Formats: sequence, structure tokens, C-alpha cells
Amino acid sequence: MFPGLPLPMLFLAKRIRTLLVLAVWAVFVLSVAPATAQVTWRMTTEYPQNNISGIGLTTFASRVAERTHGFVTVSNAFDNELKISSGEMPRAAQDGRIAGGDAFAGALSGINPVLGLSTLPFLVQSVDVARATNVRARPLYEKALAARGLKLLYVTIWPATGLWSERSLEGAGDLPKLNLRAYDANSSEVMRASGANAQFLPMDTAIAGLKEHRLNAFLTSGDGGAGRKLWDFLPHFTAINYAMPVSIAFVRSDAFAELSEPMQREVLAAAEETEQSQLALLANRTSENYARMRDNGVRITEPAPPSLVAALRKAATSAIAAWETQAGTDAAAIVEWARQQ
Repeated sequence: MFPGLPLPMLFLAKRIRTLLVLAVWAVFVLSVAPATAQVTWRMTTEYPQNNISGIGLTTFASRVAERTHGFVTVSNAFDNELKISSGEMPRAAQDGRIAGGDAFAGALSGINPVLGLSTLPFLVQSVDVARATNVRARPLYEKALAARGLKLLYVTIWPATGLWSERSLEGAGDLPKLNLRAYDANSSEVMRASGANAQFLPMDTAIAGLKEHRLNAFLTSGDGGAGRKLWDFLPHFTAINYAMPVSIAFVRSDAFAELSEPMQREVLAAAEETEQSQLALLANRTSENYARMRDNGVRITEPAPPSLVAALRKAATSAIAAWETQAGTDAAAIVEWARQQ
């Protein structure tokens, strides 16, 4: 291959050729590796797979796999399989136990009060107002999560919250009879102010309390109750339309940043598609839940007794005012806008 070269020079030429071949091969491997490697995100929710939160994660996993052609895979855990409640998810992500999850937003208000906006009582009474309110609040949600190293993916609006109870609720006089599970600090405060014995509990802890007869009422939607078969213990549902809360799906910011820009765009597109799919699901979700509840023996009171709603509205006044002070002027402006709708 190198005719006429002295042996020392021939040896040197062969060595240079070998090094060049190795260098070319290394460049080839480095260029191909990112295209063939896969990324797996472990995500979780404390709700069952057939709950609206679980449906969202399932949809997101499917859309991500399709859009990234399998480059990014989302592995989901449902029904608190990982023993990580909504309020614990940010820390679990930071610790590397999960890449992210879908968390009930009210339980995240300890991170930043603005994340409890959607659980403020009687602020929104329709899907359209709920959607517009959360569009306005989204930059605040994103900022609050980013401060903890988390990136918001999509928001899911839940059906309206009601009261599941062991006995029928006839009016405000029944509130002191309730040992009630609330779903965040705000709702717990409102329910206590109305006379109920209320405490904020993660769902699995609350279910245990229900089975042990320490609780006789739940503040949650038809969706949240149906997913957990609350009708086995609480055969009455009073449609007080307390709030239309949201859950927020997020992933660690550094896990997202590790993706190439084209992959990031596809993941965000999958998240947007999921959010729109969840919104479409909401259109018939309440009627579907009510039909399922009635099939399982639940008596639904709609509309709720006026004295019951009036007592809850009165009890909510101070909690909303305190929240506005804590959350700041931008958040308070969104609340004022929603009030006027």
C-alpha cells in the first residue's frame, strides 16, 4: 500500500492510517448515538388510570411516543403505586425518584399560593370561565414550577367539586355533622369555617380514614369519587359546584433540557394535544360520571340546598381574601377578572 517506503516510515504511515480510521469511526458513532438512544420518563399520579388525571398521563405517553418515534418514552404509575402523593411529587422529581407527574394543583400550593388558584371556592361556575382563568394563570403556574426546577407540560381541568356524604345533606345545619376530607389547605379552612370538621388529606390516607369510619364525607368531584368507588361508603352526592380545580403535569427542567430542540418541540406539541384532548373529555365528563354514580346507587342532589351553599359562600370570604394577600397582585387580578364573568 506504501511501496518504496523504508520500514520505519512504513510503520509510521500504517499507524497514522489506523488512527485516522479510528477517528472517523468515533465521529460516526457520536453522530449516530443521539438518534438511536432512548429517553424514558417515569411519571406518576395518585389517581386511578380511569380518572381524568390518569387518562391525561395515558394520552400524553401515547402522543409523545408517536411524535418522537419512540425516542422519548413515558412510563406511567397510577393509583399512587409509587406512594408519592401530589404534594410530594415536586420533591420526588428533584430527588430523581420520578421524572415528573400529574399533581392535583391545590396540593402544590405549599410551593407557591398561586398554584391553589383553581381551588378557590365559587370562583368559576363553567368550563369556559375555568379555561379562560387558567389560560391567564398559566404564566404564574410556569414561574412557580420553574423556581423548583420543574417544567409545566399541560393542565387538566376537573369536573366541578361536590360533597360526597354518608347521609343526605338538607341544609347548612348538616355541616357540623361532617368529618370531612378536604383536598387542600384552602378548602379545609373554608369547610372548618362553615362548621364542618375538615382536614386536608392525600387521597390514599383519606380512603383509609373512610374505611375505618373516621370520615363520613369527601370534598371531591364525581370524577374523583367514581374513580375511587366512594359509593361503597358515601351514597350521597350534593352538587355544590364548589370549584373546578386543575391538575398540573410537569417534568424536571433538566430532563427536558437534555432533549434536542427538535425533540423538545415534539414533546411540547404532545403536551398541547393532551391538554386539548382533556378539555374535550370534560365536555361530557360530568354527565357520564353522574350516570355511573346513579348506576351504583348514589343519590345526587342538584341543585344543592340554598342554605348549604350560602353558608359555604360566607365561610369562603376570609379564605379568599387571605389567599389574595399571599399570592400577590397578579394572581389577585385574575381572581377579580373571574369574579366579573
